[in-house]
Parts: sequence; C-alpha cells; structure tokens
Amino acid sequence: MSGTAVARGAWWRPAAFGLVIVLVVAAVIALGRHRLTLAGLEAHAAALGAAVAQHRVAAFALYFAVYVVATAISLPGAVVLTLAAGALFGVVAGSILVSFAASIGASLAFLSARFLLRDAALARFPGLFARIERGIARDGALYLISLRLVPAVPFVAINLLAGLTSLPLRRFYWASQIGMLPATLIFVNAGASLATLGPHQAILTPRLIMGLLLLAALPVAAPLLRNALAARQRYAGWRRPRRFDRNLVVIGAGSAGLVTAYVASALKASVTLIEQAAMGGDCLNTGCVPSKALLHAARGGMDYSQARAAVRAAIAAIAPHDSVARYQSLGVDVRRGHATIETPWSVSVDGETLTTRAIVIATGAAPLVPNLPGLADCPFATSETLWDIEALPARLVVLGGGPIGCEMAQAFARLGSTVTLVELADRLLGREDDDVSAAMAAALRRDGVAVLTGHRAVAVHRDDAGFSLEALHGDAPVMLRFDRILVALGRVPRTAGFGLEALGIALTPAKTIETDAWLQTILPNVFACGDVAGPYQFTHVAGFQAGFAALNGLFAPFWRFRPDYRAVPAVTYTSPEIARVGLNQRAAREAGIAFETTRYAFSELDRAIAEGDTEGFVTVLTKPGSDRILGATIVGTQAGEMLTGFTIAMQHKLGLKKLLGVIYPYPTRSEAIRAVAGQWRQRHASARGLAVLAWFHARRRG
Repeated sequence: MSGTAVARGAWWRPAAFGLVIVLVVAAVIALGRHRLTLAGLEAHAAALGAAVAQHRVAAFALYFAVYVVATAISLPGAVVLTLAAGALFGVVAGSILVSFAASIGASLAFLSARFLLRDAALARFPGLFARIERGIARDGALYLISLRLVPAVPFVAINLLAGLTSLPLRRFYWASQIGMLPATLIFVNAGASLATLGPHQAILTPRLIMGLLLLAALPVAAPLLRNALAARQRYAGWRRPRRFDRNLVVIGAGSAGLVTAYVASALKASVTLIEQAAMGGDCLNTGCVPSKALLHAARGGMDYSQARAAVRAAIAAIAPHDSVARYQSLGVDVRRGHATIETPWSVSVDGETLTTRAIVIATGAAPLVPNLPGLADCPFATSETLWDIEALPARLVVLGGGPIGCEMAQAFARLGSTVTLVELADRLLGREDDDVSAAMAAALRRDGVAVLTGHRAVAVHRDDAGFSLEALHGDAPVMLRFDRILVALGRVPRTAGFGLEALGIALTPAKTIETDAWLQTILPNVFACGDVAGPYQFTHVAGFQAGFAALNGLFAPFWRFRPDYRAVPAVTYTSPEIARVGLNQRAAREAGIAFETTRYAFSELDRAIAEGDTEGFVTVLTKPGSDRILGATIVGTQAGEMLTGFTIAMQHKLGLKKLLGVIYPYPTRSEAIRAVAGQWRQRHASARGLAVLAWFHARRRG
C-alpha cells in the first residue's frame, strides 16, 4: 500500500519541473521582446541612471530581487545584468549586490535541482554520481570554487549539477560566494567603465583593459589557486622542514620502484630506495621471471626437478640487474627495512627518519587469498609460494581462469601433473573476446587440463583419502581430489602498514591508491605508481609509470608529465600466446564504440605453414571508414613479439595504411601485420576508383 501511495504521489515532481521549464521559456520570450541585451540597456541608460539616483535604496533592493530571481530560475543574461549593476551602482555597491544576489539565486537553483531532479538522476546514473560523490567528499568546496573561477564553465550547469550531489547547502553557498567574487569584480568594473564613457572617448581605457586581462587570466589562475588552497588544507597539522635529506624517497624495489630510483639518480637527484623483502620485487622473484622460465622448461620437455633448476638459474642470472650493489653504484642510497611515512616530508626506516621533498609509493600487490572454508588448513599455494613446492603434485587444482591460472595450469600439465582448472565464469580469460577464450580452453584441454568453467568453489575438505575441493556447477555439487591447490584469483594492492591512513591518502574502490593523471595523491608531493596505483597490474606499465613519477616528484610544480595509456599491451604466455593492445570487440561493445573488424588467420601465413604451426589469428579493430587502429588481438606463436608493431602504431597514431607500407622480412610471422592491413585496404577499395582504373588500362592497351 505504501508503494502505491508513493507511486501516486510521485507525479508532482516531474510536473513541477515541467512547470519551471515553461516559466523559464516564457520569461526568455518576454525578455527577448524587451531586449535584455547590452544594447537594450544602453538605450535606456539615461532613464535608468536617473531613476537610481532618485530612489537609490529602492532601486538597489529591486535590482537585487530581480537578480536573485533571474539566477534562481536560470534565466540567460547574467553577464548583462552584472555589467548593468556596475554601470548603475558603481564598483563597490554593484559588486556587493551581484555577489550576494548571485549566490542566493544559485542556492535556490541548487535546492530546486536537489528537490526535483536528484532522485531521478541517481536512479538513472548511479555509477557516475558515485564517482562524483567521492570527489565531493574529498574536496567538494575547493573543486566548486575552481569551477566558479572559470567563466567558461556555465553558471547554470554548476548550480544544477551541484544540487544533484550530497554537497551541503552551506558549503555550496560559501564556495559560490568565494568562487564567483573575482569574475564579479571584473565584470562590474567593466560595466562601471563603460558607463563613464563619453560619446568621443576611447572604449579600451586602461581600467577596462586591466579588467579584460584579469578575466582572461582566470582560467589559468583558477586551477593554481585551487591547488594552493587544497594543499594548504591538506598539509595542515604538519610542519614542513626547512632543509631535506633527500630529493626523493622511493618505497618498494620492484619494477616501479627500481625504475623510479634509476631515473632520479640519472638526473643527479639524491634518492633513497627502501625495500623490506627481496630486491626486484615480485616480478623477479615470484612473478614474471620464474613463471616464464617454468613455461619455457615445460615447453622444452624438462622434468619438474630440471624445471625448478631452470627457474632458479633464470632468477640468479637476472638478479644482478636489480641488486643493491648495482643501484649503489648508480648513486642510490639503498636501505633494507620497513618504511613508514610519518609526515608528507619524512619517512622512517626501522627507527631512522629521513626527510625528503617528495615520496614515491611503489609497494606493488600481493596475491588475493579468498575466505574459502577449509582453505587455510590445506596445502594451498599462491603465485608467491608456488616456487617452494619441491615435488611435482600428482593432482593439482588451479582456482582461477585468468592469465596466471591458465599459464600455470598448462605448465604443470606439461610437467606431468593431473591438472583441473576451476573458473566461476562461463569462460576463461574474461577480458578477452569469446573466440580468444575458446582458443585458450582448447589449448589447455589438448595438454590434458580439465577445464571446468561455471563452477563455484564452496569449501575445501579433508578426509582419510586426502584433500578435496567442493564446487557447485549450477546446483550440482562436484568433488575434486587434489594434492595441491593453486589460488590464482588476482592480486590486491599492498597499502597497509606504510602510514597512508594517518596521512589521509585515499583508496579507490579497487583498493589502489587514488592518484590523479600525474600520479599525485591528495598530497601533492606524495606519488604512487605500479600495481599499488593501478589501473593496470602489468610489470611493463609499472616501469612506464615510474619514469613519470620520478620526473613529477623531482620537478613539480614547475614541470609535470602525464603518462599516456592509449596503447597498453598485455600478453598471456601460454601456447599459443594471447596478446592484445587497445580495445577488443567485447570492450568496444561495452563502451558503445563503433568499430570494424579485420581478421587474418595464420593458416594463410607462409612462415606458419612452413613450420606446421598454423594455429591462431590476428584481429584488428578500426574506426568505421578509417584506418585508425582501435585495438589488436593476436593468438598464436610469438604473439607477444608481433604485438609491438600494433602498439607502436597506436602510440604514434599510425593507421593500417602506414603499416601496409613497411617492408617486412620474408618469411616471418610479422608479415601477418602487413597481411591484415592489406585485407583492410582491399575491403575499403573504391569500386568507382577500380572501375576508372580498368577503363584507363583498357584505353592504354588500345
């Protein structure tokens, strides 16, 4: 019954909103007839000036009311009213009038939007407003002030959009009052200047020129002023040292931290690198290097003992590149221990405090371990502890069908384990296209992996016969016996234990450190990069971001450098390899981006035919009617190596026509790049142009 009452009573809000729209349109028509323009007011300037001089208080009050109503119902002509206020009441009185009347009118518009539109907007765009609310919660007033300072941002739009958020009215009012004041003073001053001009005076007086210059400077000054106010507010409570021990302190010696320290030292900065575990981070010790070495060993027919030796050898061979000795030789002060950020300018390492102008957090991520009943009491492994398994498991269950799960399932199957891969979704590699997922599943099954998609892990059990994983396939229970279980369900950023909470550094819903486009946290001298910052958890992206974090940490606010993610490659190193850059069909459809698809199969490639390895394909997405590359996916041998051609093309905005004009060595797999570009070119050839060519050649034959 209450639901019915609400439904019956909800009609009046859209009706009220419609009535407001009708009133605004009627007012605009009426004002258009009375010419509420600068020229129209100029024609009546003498009469208006005389009326104001005779009844100044009454005129002030009336004009104030008109201004409030005009802004409250979002009528056009606010600039004309502001100029007229300066002309009629002078700079001081006109500025007071406009400043308070505009803020009051804006607040009324703010309340109207909240009352009439907020519920509908939240229901229609919940994700958008969730992001806006997080920004408002962090620095809503400062953000609003910066918008008010930029005259190009529509006054009406700010009022209405702010009303749809949870920003308190009081904060909105004072932010509007402060933010609109500079533009108000400039426009009122311009109006007062125009009013004093005689018929033969120059229009561009020094006073008016100065006002126009200030108006032009506002869009540039607004962000600087906002950042200064935000920094002052966020640094409150901490005392900034007069001198610093270091230019940069980097926390974490994985890929992101190592590159940050390397770049900073190359630029002759004083930098300290802090790591509490092994140098090289996860990539060297438990991630990229050992997993690729294991895959190579399994592909080469080694047994498990030989494969483990190959993994250790690979780590040992690469470790000197990331060692303490090497970085000390580069001039980096390397500290082994636990780092805690005490203030925005100081970091302690096991009791010793270092002061620094900037801090870069590069603490990486750790494997996600689910709260699965019985898991803690069984011999489970993650991507970090997998390398401690001394004997090959006879029966291995892999939990998770992402890149890590697929790679390790294939490696252990080829080494001799009986492998079962369990995935909750209905397919593997959930970010890839359906045909890519299908190719991955087929490859794993050929290697003997039992691929169970659509299975939800429920619990781990132990009995006299050993361990088993209970899973549900729909409503049907499935029991999977195992000797080891590998948890490969993703990774979570390492953000705890470094002092972020005390500094008020915020996290995103994905639990990464919240940064801006320049990798700055809410504290302008504290940066984050790599897996702990996201949005990608790739070693190559961590290293890419690290260079920008180092440059921004050393040179901001004088120079800032923004990473460009237009071409981020990703590779799954199974056989066949799966490589992708940019959009695939699934991502393009989800984003509502139109695309054309060109596909080339390796069964047509000479090198693949010669080697008897024709599995796979190349798929390229382009903008409709254009050769602009939106993304490329490659499935096949050496797909990761081939992907670089498309990555370079996307990064430098080169289309398929440019790739078609490159000379590729024969016979190589890279010729597939030219082949797919040729297929696109042939499909987009002009029928009329071909007909003209046929006519031309026929005439030349006589």
